[in-house]
Amino acid sequence: MNSLAVESHGVRLQAYTLGDSSQPPVVLVHGYPDNHSVWLPVAERLAQRYFVILYDVRGAGASDAPANTADYRMAQLSADLEAVVDAIIPGREFHLAGHDWGSIQSWESVTAGPLTTRIRSYTSLSGPCLDHMGYWMRDRAPNQPGQVLKQALSSWYIGFFHLPVLAPLAWAGGLDRLWPSYLKHREGVEEASPNPTQRRDGKNGVQLYRANFRHKLLRPEQRPAHCPVQLIVPTGDNYVGTQLFEDLHLWVSELYRRDIDATHWVLLSQPDTLAEWIGQFVDGVENGRMPEALAQARINPITMGDTQP
Repeated sequence: MNSLAVESHGVRLQAYTLGDSSQPPVVLVHGYPDNHSVWLPVAERLAQRYFVILYDVRGAGASDAPANTADYRMAQLSADLEAVVDAIIPGREFHLAGHDWGSIQSWESVTAGPLTTRIRSYTSLSGPCLDHMGYWMRDRAPNQPGQVLKQALSSWYIGFFHLPVLAPLAWAGGLDRLWPSYLKHREGVEEASPNPTQRRDGKNGVQLYRANFRHKLLRPEQRPAHCPVQLIVPTGDNYVGTQLFEDLHLWVSELYRRDIDATHWVLLSQPDTLAEWIGQFVDGVENGRMPEALAQARINPITMGDTQP
C-alpha cells in the first residue's frame, strides 16, 4: 500500500492506494468513528482487479483535524474528495463507495458539484443522504410517525454528539479502550488490530454531526443522483433503519438494492461479499451490461403517481 499527503484548502489529508493504477479506479470513504483502515479487508480484495484509493477524512487517522465545527460541513468534505482524486487520478472518472459517514458525505458529490461528471457509479452502505432523509421525515412525520420514532430511538447517539463537552470527553475518558469490546459484543465484529487513533477519530468525528445534521434535516435540498447507485443494506443495522431508504427511487433513476444479513460494520464481517458486490457493480457499469444478480436487484424507477419531493 502506497501513502501520500494531499492538500485540501489548508487541510492535509493522508491518502492511500492499492493495486494497478492502469485499472479502473475505486475510491472508498470511511465513516465514524473509523479511519481508512476499516475498509482494508475489502480494499485488499478489490485491489486484485482495480486501482483502489482510500483516505483518512479530516479529523481521522493521519489527516489534519480542523478546530472549527464549520470546517466539517458537507461542502468541505466534498472538496476533500475532489482534492484526493485530483491529486491521484487527475481528470479520470472513478467509482465511489462509502460506509456510514463516508456514505453520507459522498452523497454530496454524487448529487451536485464538479465530480458528478466523473463519478461513474456509487455504492452506498449504511449512510443515507441527509437531504433525502429530511424529505423522508417531512413525509413520514404526519403520516407514519411510528417510523420516525423508531429511527429516532436508533439514532439516540446523534443528540448526545451535539452536547458541547460530554461527547468528546467520553472518548478522552476511555471509550477508545472499550471500543474493540463494544464492536465484538454488540456488533459481532473484530478489527484485525486495535485502531491506534481511535480516541482521536471518535473525539474529532462528532464535529461531522454538529456541522451538518440540523441544517440538512431542517432545510433539505432536492438532490437527485447523477450516476447509477448500488444500495447495500445490512438488515441487522442497529443505527440506520432500512425504512430510511424506502423513497430512494425518487432520487435515483438507476437504483439497485441488495440486502445483506449483517450488522452495521459489514465491512469487517463480510469483506468477501462486499468486494464481490462492488466489483460486480463496477464491471456492470464499465461494460454497459449488469450481471443477472444486479439486474434482479434493480428497483423500478419512478412510476405514475410517484412525485419528486
